[in-house]
Amino acid sequence: MSSRLDPSWSVLASYETFETDRCVDVFSRPDGTCGFEEFRRDPEDMGVWTPISYFSGHEYPTESQAREAAIRLVPWLGPLLNR
Repeated sequence: MSSRLDPSWSVLASYETFETDRCVDVFSRPDGTCGFEEFRRDPEDMGVWTPISYFSGHEYPTESQAREAAIRLVPWLGPLLNR
């Protein structure tokens, strides 16, 4: 889990590219709101997932709404999930 994600947040779903170099995590917070973050993993970073956007600050009432927002905002996610 990235340092941008609070340890009290629970990852509900994780979507990764087939190349395993990009990932979106959808999570819930203790207050019941949900969110998501986009990450990259590069060899020069020793395989550590690095956040590349600041989506985690946005709040959504449900997991479904957070996932829908991620699909709209992360260009590669929609095509991956529609396969």
